[in-house]
Amino acid sequence: MAIQKEFVLRYRSEGHVRFQIPRRATQAQVAKLITDNILAIEGVYAVSLFRRSKKLVIRYHENVLSFIDMARQLHVALAALEQQGWFDPQAIVELSKKPRLGLKHKFKAGKIKRWFGEKVTAAKETAQAAKLLGKLSSKGPTALIKDPEKAIIGFLNDILVLYLIKVHWTRITQQWLVKPFVHRYEWLATFYLFFLLVRSRRPK
Repeated sequence: MAIQKEFVLRYRSEGHVRFQIPRRATQAQVAKLITDNILAIEGVYAVSLFRRSKKLVIRYHENVLSFIDMARQLHVALAALEQQGWFDPQAIVELSKKPRLGLKHKFKAGKIKRWFGEKVTAAKETAQAAKLLGKLSSKGPTALIKDPEKAIIGFLNDILVLYLIKVHWTRITQQWLVKPFVHRYEWLATFYLFFLLVRSRRPK
């Protein structure tokens, strides 16, 4: 049986699908190849393959990639891996016989390090952005004394803008800038947000 027929669609909503996958697709190295190939599809922004429960979850932008196109490209990627022999029982046995890596290497390649690295990077970006906003947004404690309400509202607006930029940063750099016309409504919303921010800074 072709490997594609063993990927059973269990759930579908806008930009979100979940498949039940066969056991031979859950071996660690094979699972990574599947995940990398799916992430290479333009419009896909998140892929999770759960080896124990044999589930594959894909999240994508439907305004960039339709479900039919996503399924077609997934079919092609799985067929290519199958032709390379990754789903053969013998290949799985050989992979399982390979010597296990040491604890130090596992830690470096494991989820803990990736999670810690992401948090450190996010903290650095947040600190830099907060520093920049601090320079642009207020005039120091004097503004809080003169007009506490305006200073507090301005501070909260800065936090909101910082949060929105942080949440959408990956999409801005990898999708919105690459295809500005496709994401024109997102850009319009961004420009309007900055217009409101600048307008709130103008003296009455």
